[in-house]
Amino acid sequence: MEIKVINEQENLQEVMQVLLAHLEPSKVMKFWAACKLSEGDYLQVKEKLFVQETVTSLYGKIKEYQDGEALL
Repeated sequence: MEIKVINEQENLQEVMQVLLAHLEPSKVMKFWAACKLSEGDYLQVKEKLFVQETVTSLYGKIKEYQDGEALL
């Protein structure tokens, strides 16, 4: 039987991507703070999380999220 060892940092990054895709950013950050996940180098994590993002793409996502909230 073969066991695959999961890299902790890669796992955390994947989990954060899932959370950011399904929750508003403020809830993700509160969760992050509660779990003390911010003890690492935030700037390094931020660079990896938002590597494909631009101001324009983030604005679009925020606008889309806020417009969706208004419909609820």
